[in-house]
Amino acid sequence: MTSFSLRQVKLRPGEQHREALEVELSPLDYGGQRYLPVPHEVSAAFEMTRANTGTVFRLDFTTRLHGPCYRCLGDALLELPIRAQEYQDEAPTHEEMEMPYIEADLLDVSAWARDAIALALPEKILCRESCAGLCGVCGKNLNDEPHIHEEQHADPRWAALEALRDPSA
Repeated sequence: MTSFSLRQVKLRPGEQHREALEVELSPLDYGGQRYLPVPHEVSAAFEMTRANTGTVFRLDFTTRLHGPCYRCLGDALLELPIRAQEYQDEAPTHEEMEMPYIEADLLDVSAWARDAIALALPEKILCRESCAGLCGVCGKNLNDEPHIHEEQHADPRWAALEALRDPSA
């Protein structure tokens, strides 16, 4: 876990602090699958700017996630540029105004980075944009063996419903 002590930086309104951090990234579970950050530690640009009523935090880094493709279950490697920003109010009146990554003057950079990655993920992680997926009949990878089944067999579990079908339809 990578953390940053906020006590070490004293800023007045309008002042900024920038620092390069090595951020440890944890595996991410997404859509029932596990994706591993490659490498598990990345170099990030961290910046905090003091405003009149609080502090703005920024974190910029690029990571890659390795895991299964959504369509064919083959290897997928996704590169994600991350630009995260959070605001911590000086005297938050509501729980929503509190930055959830700060506790006892320690900023949990790893948790913040994990959540920023989760927000940047596409709807489906694919091995390539044109991935054909798996055959719905035989289960073969259509990227390796493109094919079409000539005869579509009805699922025997639906045979009782077939008998109820209106012959005039």
